[in-house]
Amino acid sequence: MNKTAMLWIRLFLPFAIAYFLSYHFRTANAVVGPVLADELALGAADLGLLTSAYFLGFGATQLPLGMLLDRFGPRRVEATLLLFAAAGAALFAGATTISTLAIARGMIGVGVSACLMASFKSFSQWFAPERQASLTGWIMTAGSLGALAASAPLDAALHVAGWRAIFLLLAAVTLAVAAALFFGVPDKPATQRPEPLAAQWAGVKEVVGSRHFWHIAPVACAQIGGFMAVQSLWSSAWLIEVNGYSRSAAANHLAAMSVAMLCAYLAIGLLSTRLARRGIGTFQLVGGGMALSLLTLLAIISEAVDQHYLLWIAYGAFSSCGTLAYALMGGGFRVALSGRANSTLNLLVFAGAFAMQWGMGGLIELLQVAGHSAASAHRCAFLALFAVQAAACLWLFYGGRQPAASGSGA
Repeated sequence: MNKTAMLWIRLFLPFAIAYFLSYHFRTANAVVGPVLADELALGAADLGLLTSAYFLGFGATQLPLGMLLDRFGPRRVEATLLLFAAAGAALFAGATTISTLAIARGMIGVGVSACLMASFKSFSQWFAPERQASLTGWIMTAGSLGALAASAPLDAALHVAGWRAIFLLLAAVTLAVAAALFFGVPDKPATQRPEPLAAQWAGVKEVVGSRHFWHIAPVACAQIGGFMAVQSLWSSAWLIEVNGYSRSAAANHLAAMSVAMLCAYLAIGLLSTRLARRGIGTFQLVGGGMALSLLTLLAIISEAVDQHYLLWIAYGAFSSCGTLAYALMGGGFRVALSGRANSTLNLLVFAGAFAMQWGMGGLIELLQVAGHSAASAHRCAFLALFAVQAAACLWLFYGGRQPAASGSGA
């Protein structure tokens, strides 16, 4: 076996499996949520807060995470944090109150917070810059498989084992993955001594102070964060409350959307380098995907097309391009800042996901108290999401092209 294949197995696969788990944890409440709501008598705002606790825990770690990744390396940081995810999954399995469930979801969010950023950091160390968009596509493929497993397969498992047994199993698997990362992933030999803390914090300030960062950040926050809010909870709520589907039928729709995401990420992994050679770069893919995602979301809201499977498939596929914002962001900074740049971006993304998921739940509950039907309240919440994302899309295209970064090129 050649060195490239060995590196792929030892480095890419463990990170891919970890990100599979991260995405599975993130989206599981879209299927488990209705079960929890029935069992614990949760309202829309309660369910939104419970589910978004993952995003709160995840986002809270992002600033220190960037400095930790740049100082200690992705292997140590991710393996250590996954222990928190395993503990959170075990706590979730035994929880009987919404407060304990929310704490457990927050612990899971903290625990998987490095899964994507650590992989990006490791890829930037071991692979050439022109391969980063392709690797982004491949790692996101692993995530979409996790989302797929959290749809119809998870719904089927709930009928057999129940959600408590499932989360105990997830806790055990997460522990195994942490061990595989810590003992199996190679470290890139350091070419220089780690920066002192003051210098690392100065790097964060350099990232936040750059024009490049603020050109990309609002788009990532609205598009990626908004899609997370929909995929991990409100998509199933829409299908049940507005379209009148059963929980199992809604799970099948989510499975179709996850398959579309899988195909989109595979296409990005296979074709992005070739497209770049033809002048269709990462910026064009992000902008084009976001515009098409908005059009599809508007079609879902208006119910102008009575083809729900096709609309949710298209929405998942087009929204997948938003994750390339990380490659776009990282490409504007030198490699030494890549961990801090993308983790700072991730902070805003998950803050946006938390705010939009909880906010949509609060708006839905408020409108229902005011006398709106469940379907009408969900439409208003989705329209609010559309407005936020449309504003971000306009911001992306303001000025007509991607601005130069303030940092050095990679």
